[in-house]
Amino acid sequence: MASIVRTLRSVIRFRGFQMDAVDRALSRAANVDDLRRIARRRLPRGVFDYIDGAAEDEVTMARNAAAFRNLEFRPRVLRNVAEIDTSTTLLGKPLALPLVLAPTGFTRMVEPQGELAAARSAARADLPFTLSTMGTRSIEEVAAVCSGSKWFQVYVWRDRGLVKDMIQRAAAADYEAIVITVDTAVLGNRERDVRRGFSLPPKIGLDTIIDGLLHFGWTWSFMRAEPIAFANVINDSTEDGSDPVSLAEYVNSQFDASLSWDDIEWFRSVWNGPIVLKGVQTVEDARLAADAGVQAVVLSNHGGRQLDGAPPPLELVAPVADAVGDRIEILCDGGVRRGSDIVKAVALGARACMVGRAFLYALGAGGERGVDHVLTQFREGFRRTMALTGTTNVAELTPDMVRWRQGTQG
Repeated sequence: MASIVRTLRSVIRFRGFQMDAVDRALSRAANVDDLRRIARRRLPRGVFDYIDGAAEDEVTMARNAAAFRNLEFRPRVLRNVAEIDTSTTLLGKPLALPLVLAPTGFTRMVEPQGELAAARSAARADLPFTLSTMGTRSIEEVAAVCSGSKWFQVYVWRDRGLVKDMIQRAAAADYEAIVITVDTAVLGNRERDVRRGFSLPPKIGLDTIIDGLLHFGWTWSFMRAEPIAFANVINDSTEDGSDPVSLAEYVNSQFDASLSWDDIEWFRSVWNGPIVLKGVQTVEDARLAADAGVQAVVLSNHGGRQLDGAPPPLELVAPVADAVGDRIEILCDGGVRRGSDIVKAVALGARACMVGRAFLYALGAGGERGVDHVLTQFREGFRRTMALTGTTNVAELTPDMVRWRQGTQG
């Protein structure tokens, strides 16, 4: 018996118990899907479905992720991958990894720190953070806690005075680029939100109260935090931003369906830095964007949240790169869940990827530590994939290292 005990002691190590519940949960989260499952358990159903859902049958959202699975590597071996450099440049600035945190609205609904937590985490990872017009922390609040690269996302509204004011505030707070979202002439039909009776801001009913009691940790944090409002949409016509109901109604009335290419010149007249168009979904529009003189496009279908049946952005990267890759920088947004996905997009011709849902799941699962966790996973996955494909720097990520599985593209 003593020999058996000695043998077991030589091969078995007991795992130490982690007292902190967040650290304990994150230690078991091997990927974004695991973080999604944790967030689903922790968040009320309406909140989770708001960040997890998409338009109508959610076909486009599923195809966004499937596109990455349908693209396979052609790994090379014996290439000496002892030293790997994951850095690149984007909009003329150095970037530790070809990754940008995408703009997300109503982020404090997921976790009280909201955009502040994500921005701090992005700065630690040396990655750009994009603040949404629909953010629940202000331009100035984010700038105060984020020493890293910051972009500001703009919806095009009828009240151009308010848009100009936000852009000028972003410039004063050292934001480096504006991201104009161009795929929201009207809002998509997000049927999960309809089924849940979800609105922005949420309307409280008996089902909401019961759901809140079943997710008491989230509810307790939500109740102790200051009221949520759209922090950037504040001017004389929206009072002081303390009434989110009136702000939401104001926002919903402001989306401008008359937006056209002619409006890009107006943005250039009020902003001196790089302009990025988010929501380009065809080669033809990418050409027009290049002709308009913007610095970058984000190939994006809004995570499938606008038009169900839109093309997966990954499938557009190579055609757009062939058409305008020498004139404009290309980002890819939608379905990015692993560092290997970033490698695939860059190999096809993207300069970088954007992620939104991935860091929201992480924020819901573990707050700021969750965002740190998922960004570390992206970095390690990107580096590991480079090594396994026989590449040592981003310049070596070229189209010949990937191929579409037969019959899967398009």
